[in-house]
Amino acid sequence: MYLDGQIVLPDRLFSGRVTFDAQIRTVEPLQNAPRRYILPGFIDGHVHGGDGADTMDGVQAIEKLARFHLAHGTTTLLPTTITRPWADVMAALDAIATIMKTGVDGGPRIPGAHLEGPFVSPHKLGAQPPFAISPSPDRVAQILATDCVRVVTLAPELEHAESAIAAFSEAGVRVSLGHTTADYETAERAICAICAAGGTPGGTHLFNAMSSIEGRKPGLAAALMCHDEAFAEMIFDTHHVHPASFRLASRVMGNRLLFVTDAMRGAGQADGPSQLGGQDVLIEKGVVRLPNGALAGSVLTLDQALRNAVQNGASLPQAARLVSTNAATYLGLHDRGEITPNRLADFTILDENLQVQEVWVGGERRFGV
Repeated sequence: MYLDGQIVLPDRLFSGRVTFDAQIRTVEPLQNAPRRYILPGFIDGHVHGGDGADTMDGVQAIEKLARFHLAHGTTTLLPTTITRPWADVMAALDAIATIMKTGVDGGPRIPGAHLEGPFVSPHKLGAQPPFAISPSPDRVAQILATDCVRVVTLAPELEHAESAIAAFSEAGVRVSLGHTTADYETAERAICAICAAGGTPGGTHLFNAMSSIEGRKPGLAAALMCHDEAFAEMIFDTHHVHPASFRLASRVMGNRLLFVTDAMRGAGQADGPSQLGGQDVLIEKGVVRLPNGALAGSVLTLDQALRNAVQNGASLPQAARLVSTNAATYLGLHDRGEITPNRLADFTILDENLQVQEVWVGGERRFGV
């Protein structure tokens, strides 16, 4: 098999042909290649739902939301939980573990879960329901026993946070600091603890549900931006984060910044009432809010996030890194995220207007004609 077009490499556009089976075999120059863009498949490490489905609803719902995001270019995603009673969280993880074994027919790859909640601060819930609990050793052990969690959002000021950081990091789970009141010093200690345990530190939706940057109070946002080993997610729908803040973070963090959607079940659906974690929300002009007016997840897709980045000064190679390459690096998925020989043949094909034309997973076209 082969695809011809403008191949998006990490540092440039390359007019060429990529040949592949389940993996990429060659990338060669080609004169007069079509004016379409071949990007590495998008990777979404934080996605709750889409097309009316939510991770917390079980196997069929996860399959439905996964296929929806595939049509928007996502070839790898981590179904993401929300803060609910413990039994609900464990049931969702069981469903994700099942999906990991069976795969999603016609859908993207699912290499694990993002556990966003319940190990968050009750004082920085954002749109999370009020079921926050501490990451006690027995709860951490139960999570690790599912063998499906790849990322855990954790507030470092919680009781047992220190031992949880060590246990998750030693097990290869990415600890992402978020939904937290932690100041700069607390955040810096947590980042250092993650690194000391052999982990890779991250931050959940940079600038949102965390202490921000002030002159005398630099906060978690500054700790993530300043630490050379720390990565951070960003929801770049231009509602959660101002374009100037995106440009600042991109300049400071470079390849340590990665886009996520944080999409909820209303993604892909018309404006109107919806639900997030059992809470009523309202979608209006592409913005999701709780009844009190607080932002509540998003209806973003990664193809739109990429277009937003380009519209705000990013080159297409930079935007491709934000929606694919950087997430692959952060998540330790070194077999994908770049168009180079021996990587997985996961591609997102965009037209000249950066609209999704085709999506390929493992050398198989799963969207487009």
